[in-house]
Amino acid sequence: MGNGRDHGGGLDAAIARWGGERAGWLDLSTGINPVAYPIPPLTQDDWTALPDAAAFARLEQAARRFWNVPEGVGVLAAAGASALIARLPSLRPATTVAIATPTYNEHAAAFDASGWRIANGTAGEGAAQVAVHPNNPDGRIWRAEEITAPFAVIDESFCDLTPEDSLIALAADEGRVVLKSFGKFWGLAGLRLGFAIGREETLAPLREMLGPWQVSGPALRIGAMALEDTAWAEATRARLAEDATRLDALLTEKGALVVGGTDLFRLYDVGDAARWQARLAEGQVWSRIFPYSERWLRLGLPHPDGWDQLEAAL
Repeated sequence: MGNGRDHGGGLDAAIARWGGERAGWLDLSTGINPVAYPIPPLTQDDWTALPDAAAFARLEQAARRFWNVPEGVGVLAAAGASALIARLPSLRPATTVAIATPTYNEHAAAFDASGWRIANGTAGEGAAQVAVHPNNPDGRIWRAEEITAPFAVIDESFCDLTPEDSLIALAADEGRVVLKSFGKFWGLAGLRLGFAIGREETLAPLREMLGPWQVSGPALRIGAMALEDTAWAEATRARLAEDATRLDALLTEKGALVVGGTDLFRLYDVGDAARWQARLAEGQVWSRIFPYSERWLRLGLPHPDGWDQLEAAL
């Protein structure tokens, strides 16, 4: 697997090839919750005033409670996890980073751009380590004892589905950074909100790089309210688990084998992934295939209104 940035999405290219209007397509190529957190009312100040310290403090406190951040550990909000991923490699001198593949490729691209040598494997091979937990696309869950490098990035973008699996306790250890994303579980990818959690001395250079007002006023308010809404989170986990089970049943009925995934995306062995993607696209359903596997197809969950279209396409 190279260090290019190959992502889900790309619906424009699918429309150009198979036709139709964007509104008619069911985009299942990403792992974003199709039923997003409802946007609360925003104030004029959210848009017009520079974000104040109280708004940042509220968001940070909500994050601490929601993720059970250890006492004394720093929480740094940013305009999306990607903004943090791009800067994390510069926290240490470039040597070797261990990134077990296949996985989300943004990490390798960021370390590569900063002059690091990428090793495919576990931490014995590197002075740094990236663990995507649960992993994208296969859903692998990491154990605390597998995080062994002096500098480790633990990407928990999909861990809000199973908070009991979180390795947040490791954020109290030296050289550990836990990443959280707002785009996946809450379905608000366009909000651009992400968090780095770790010891203050680890996060300090990141704070300097990001500068003041690194999160917009609307994102501060929406993020804080969403993190405070634990009832929504619990109901959402239950619904997503049901939908993931339903999706597995649909696909296995058509001959697919479940490889893994999370309750926001499922990974299947379908034999000929390109053929399956084209067949689904004829029904205006967009899926995700991978440059490193001819057999794997990944599907996100459809919106409740989209199941009929998916079943018809299958």
